[in-house]
Amino acid sequence: MSLIYKIATEPSEFEQIVAMNYRTFVEEIPQHNENERRILIDKFHEENTYIICLKDDKLIGMICVRSNRPFSLDGKIGRVEDHLPVSVQNPCEIRLLSVDPNYRNGRVFLGLAQALIRYCLKIGYDAAVISGTTRQLKLYGQLGFQPFAYMTGNEEAAFQPMYLTKATFDEGVAGRILNEPVNFLPGPVTISNEVREAFMKSPISHRSVEFESILERVQARLTKLTNSRYVQVLHGTGTLANDVIAAQLSLLNGKGLILVNGEFGKRLVDHAQRMGLEFDTLETDWGNSFKKEEITTSLRAAPYEWVWAVHCETSTGIKNDIELLKELCQERNIHLCLDCISSLGAIHIDLDGVAFASGVSGKALASYTGLSFVFHNALIASDKRIPRYLDLGAYMEADSIPYSQSSNLVNALEKALERYDDANKVYEEIEARYELLRSGIEDAGLSVLASNEDAAPTILTVEMPSGFVARNLGDDLSLNGFNLHYESSYLQEKNWLQISCINHIDDRQIKKMLKVLKGICTIKQLSIHS
Repeated sequence: MSLIYKIATEPSEFEQIVAMNYRTFVEEIPQHNENERRILIDKFHEENTYIICLKDDKLIGMICVRSNRPFSLDGKIGRVEDHLPVSVQNPCEIRLLSVDPNYRNGRVFLGLAQALIRYCLKIGYDAAVISGTTRQLKLYGQLGFQPFAYMTGNEEAAFQPMYLTKATFDEGVAGRILNEPVNFLPGPVTISNEVREAFMKSPISHRSVEFESILERVQARLTKLTNSRYVQVLHGTGTLANDVIAAQLSLLNGKGLILVNGEFGKRLVDHAQRMGLEFDTLETDWGNSFKKEEITTSLRAAPYEWVWAVHCETSTGIKNDIELLKELCQERNIHLCLDCISSLGAIHIDLDGVAFASGVSGKALASYTGLSFVFHNALIASDKRIPRYLDLGAYMEADSIPYSQSSNLVNALEKALERYDDANKVYEEIEARYELLRSGIEDAGLSVLASNEDAAPTILTVEMPSGFVARNLGDDLSLNGFNLHYESSYLQEKNWLQISCINHIDDRQIKKMLKVLKGICTIKQLSIHS
């Protein structure tokens, strides 16, 4: 049985909701009077968020969430917080739990509870309260609801106030069988048990010989992986690594050129502006890669000393050509700088001939966020014109340990890097996931922004057809246990949704996500054309 959980958004879904509401709370549970239209519109209908279960396009289960006060339960027992045995800050009210009698085998109820808890956690609710019909107290208990206060209603329709928290949900049947969401995000990445264990080792001093040895092994693995001569390990995000590169560029006398074809190219511009660098920009449309002719034309316009570009532009899924950039810069004796944050560990990188490149631990390398890297191929001396924390030379002169460092992060990174003993295997797995995902997305009637020729196999940027909202699609997939990337401001502005390929996900889970995605898209298309 193929079931889809989603937030009700379509007219046909609301028509089925008011009809199911009538069948349940008029005909089955005599809580309201009969009417000729056989529909029941809840008094809080406009405030309710309906989480529904569909089989094809037929409504077979529903539950609604509301956070506006007073709750309907407030009117029956008084302020619910005064009766709850736990302290809560941001409760919501759950109402109108109903499942078609033909599907009351437990699966739909459990699925609704799991979708509910995912929704509540995403919104930030810390407790949910409900008036549970006494006919189904055992079922509510299996979902994790616990009784509180006292009975309400009458003999024909008696109700028990109940509450649900993350803790009580985890103890119920629905919580015990709930799997972790499948991670299609570009970060935070899924951390393996081995990397977790390495991170949990007792911390050691960053001044110890043992720590120095671990860091040296990490640096050796990173330089081998990228064919670079040196790498400095920084404690901070990729933003820090790019600031360090900008600081190095501030020591050069000449003007620079920054290539922009996405959000992260724009951020390089911001780094350069904040460092007071003199530069021009070469911009092309988001979703296009840079061509040799346009780069060559720009390089002829001024005697540039440096060029800065993003290798894999995460915001669009475009891969810019490193070899082309290296060739053009070497011909003109220009320092080439690269943001490799999204490509390091995901695709083959050859940094020979690149002056500076940035990377991080928390993306394709599949370790914890918190470490970043600057790769370089020349000796760098410390320079007091640069703030201490941005002084790449200070790192080099101190063997990459100028300041306090976390052995836990470095231990975890070393363990994560072990799988790159066979780097080609990692790259092939990522590319295979990309191909499977791209095929499924297109089969669902959606289009990928990047052409096959220009695409990086790290992430797919999905364009929405007319009438589709990326945020709604992402929210619905989240209810079904699949976390996709759609909440960044630049994605919402363009109505794009992204699916990352860097996490280890087996084909069965990918196909399951694609099946749900196609089902939701089919329902939306039927609504648009009805």
